[in-house]
Amino acid sequence: MLRTIDEPRVEDQVAKDKATTSQGPHHSAPGATEGAARFNGEGRASATGSGKVIDLSLAGKGNYVARRGVVTEIVWFFIEAAVINNKFIPVSAVRVWLLRRFGARIGSGCRMPHPIRVKAPWNLEVGDNCWFGVNAWIYNQALIRIGSNVCISQDAFLTTGSHDLESNMDLRVAPIVIEDGVWITSKCVVQMGVTIGRSTVVTPLSVVHRSLDAEGVYGGNPVRFIRKRFTV
Repeated sequence: MLRTIDEPRVEDQVAKDKATTSQGPHHSAPGATEGAARFNGEGRASATGSGKVIDLSLAGKGNYVARRGVVTEIVWFFIEAAVINNKFIPVSAVRVWLLRRFGARIGSGCRMPHPIRVKAPWNLEVGDNCWFGVNAWIYNQALIRIGSNVCISQDAFLTTGSHDLESNMDLRVAPIVIEDGVWITSKCVVQMGVTIGRSTVVTPLSVVHRSLDAEGVYGGNPVRFIRKRFTV
């Protein structure tokens, strides 16, 4: 049917509206520009801070000396994961035998039926009648010497290593000595270079950063003297 009056088509009106919208000014959400600028400014400030940062890529082995070759360390890594730290092997004799085979010196009557971790069995000496709780961790990059009748409870962490925090973060190691009759209770940390005296007790969650005298009860972070263990 012919049109008798010139009427604008709908398609023409839509096209006109789109053209008008595209030519109009665009505005960002309030505060968006300021927020982006502020974020970028803070990022630049953090990146150019004047505080000293140690480049960890330059850290070395420090005074650490490996006592076994790489192949032995790799083999032990898998044995530790498969047997020593395996809760489905609740047999002390198996763990003791394997540790001895890799150089540990372990006395008689020691109990370790639970999963434990030992980084370097060749750096471990244990006396007679010692107990090791679930998840005890012997991180012995240097020698750890444990006397007789010692109890190392659940989740205790003994570490002979740290880093040179004031210079270049080189590895630093020093031996740990735990004398006869000591009880390291649950979740304690014993740091490098300390000696814990005969029959001393360290209470749960403590951090032993220094050597401790004999027959004391110590606790806290950092560890402090609480009282004598024996009253008579």
